[in-house]
Amino acid sequence: MARLQRTLSLGSVVLFGIAYMTPIIVLGTFGILAQSTAGMVPAAYLAALVAMFFTAMSYGRMASAFPVAGSAYSYVRKAISPKLGFIAGWAVLLDYLFLPMAIWLIGAAYLNSAFPAVPQWIWVLAFIGITSAINIVGLKLANGINALLMLVQFLVLIAFVALCVHYVGGDASTPLWSVKPFFNGDMQMPLIMSGAAIACYSFLGFDAVSTLTEETRDPRRTIPRAIMLITLIGGLIFVGVSYFVQIAHPSFQFDSVDSAAYEIARNIGGDLFVSIFLIGLIVGQFASGLSAQASGSRLLYAMGRDGVLPKSFFGTLHERFGTPINSILLCAVVALLALKLDVTTSTSFINFGAFLAFSLVNLSVIFHYWIGGEKKGLRELVLFLIFPFIGLVADLWLMVSLDHLAIYLGLSWLAIGVVYLAVLTGGFRRQPPEMDFQEAT
Repeated sequence: MARLQRTLSLGSVVLFGIAYMTPIIVLGTFGILAQSTAGMVPAAYLAALVAMFFTAMSYGRMASAFPVAGSAYSYVRKAISPKLGFIAGWAVLLDYLFLPMAIWLIGAAYLNSAFPAVPQWIWVLAFIGITSAINIVGLKLANGINALLMLVQFLVLIAFVALCVHYVGGDASTPLWSVKPFFNGDMQMPLIMSGAAIACYSFLGFDAVSTLTEETRDPRRTIPRAIMLITLIGGLIFVGVSYFVQIAHPSFQFDSVDSAAYEIARNIGGDLFVSIFLIGLIVGQFASGLSAQASGSRLLYAMGRDGVLPKSFFGTLHERFGTPINSILLCAVVALLALKLDVTTSTSFINFGAFLAFSLVNLSVIFHYWIGGEKKGLRELVLFLIFPFIGLVADLWLMVSLDHLAIYLGLSWLAIGVVYLAVLTGGFRRQPPEMDFQEAT
């Protein structure tokens, strides 16, 4: 029987995680964060980084305990219960299923700002159509192309920061270094946490590397280290870039909140840089959307093949292309919601699923290492009870800080999952089917 080959090094796994995050997204969502925090975007990213740090520690612990693919689903299933594991998987499915929608919506918002004569819905449909067609055919981006796309993103980010510094340097009344973006007398903690709840959208991807466990050399050591490095590197990028952008544009008023960085790019670099920035952002969004839809359709196929979802629809592959065409098309249909939602609600809605999964992973550490562990010394108390409990509380706090509509939509998704689990298990009398991620990956 064919098995996955362990070829990935620590550097390769970290690069995958950073690429999955799409670092340029810090510019893509800057406007909605600036508005929700009243001009305190770096503070929101710092709060998000602290929360994600403790959650990343829990992911690392569970990846070391269970070096198998499947991420939150596998950890919760093995550490707590199969039924709660299903709920964790259902929460993760929310991310995978709706993430392409948010990615394409952000890209469409920026293209609409650049070409206002073209309605935004046309750009949304173009993203959906082109990306779905590529994924149906089965074309995969080569590692070299992915690396090139990452290079484009980083060059645009570096140029954006450099122009922000140059812009601020030309104004003697504005200091380059200030604590105001992080702390000032007018800041309101509820607004900061509300912004942090949205900012966590940028961190989605640090946990994705846990699905590479069976393809990584020495996964018990490599995956936990990679998760921590990805979280810290990504967090420092987000905090650093947002700081300089906030200094260059301290106001939180924009012509279009969903495409605020486009306006800032014009102010600091003129028309030429606006074009360069737009190319970098769209390249990043397109590559990210392509990967997100491919990942989401793979998860749906795995759930269908293993009987978690209806096998006749989800568990089949296209005869010619060998791709899960039904799942790909379902992701495309779901993405049509972008025609009715704004960026704030769509990203917050996705974060609801992430926070629920993150909370359950933190809880898994407590169950597996503290409740199920034999040693109960001071070290174990700190690492296996206090730290994951901090992560759990932080994730729940961020969850309740989300946009109200996003919370209602998230709770509705969760309720559907509970009802479906009841049907799947005959009224919770038997265990749900177990997904075989080794074959799906």
